[in-house]
Amino acid sequence: MADDGSAQSTSIWPIPKFHFEVKWDSEVLSFQEVSGLDVEAQPIEYRAGDNPVFSPVKMPGLKKYSNITMKKGVFKSDNKFWDWFNDIKMNTIKRIPVTISLLDEEGSPTMVWTLTNAFPTKITGTDLKSDGNEVAIETIEIAHEGLTIENG
Repeated sequence: MADDGSAQSTSIWPIPKFHFEVKWDSEVLSFQEVSGLDVEAQPIEYRAGDNPVFSPVKMPGLKKYSNITMKKGVFKSDNKFWDWFNDIKMNTIKRIPVTISLLDEEGSPTMVWTLTNAFPTKITGTDLKSDGNEVAIETIEIAHEGLTIENG
């Protein structure tokens, strides 16, 4: 008799990545794609001149966060990206918290990434094609000063 999966644990399967939510401050925005949720520790190399081992010691250094890229469809009279970007004036910008949540089947967060002091660095409008058959997509790139991860 074939196994129908009913005896399997509910925690054995990885979470699908297609059900997520993005909050800017307290407003929920819909996106097609979010990428760049990574961090790296830049290595510091050091070697004392009298060390008998002829290779440096590596230590963790500063953390470096990638910019987050978000893509969404273009909607009539929706200029949220451009309005936020136009607020940049001589190194002054409203920095906001951005929360990205991976959701389960019921819509509850299972994993939450929170960006600290996020602000836009680049906006890419859609490409236009006279024979295209796709949705118009715009992209925003967001810099931030830190990334925290919580499990729901």
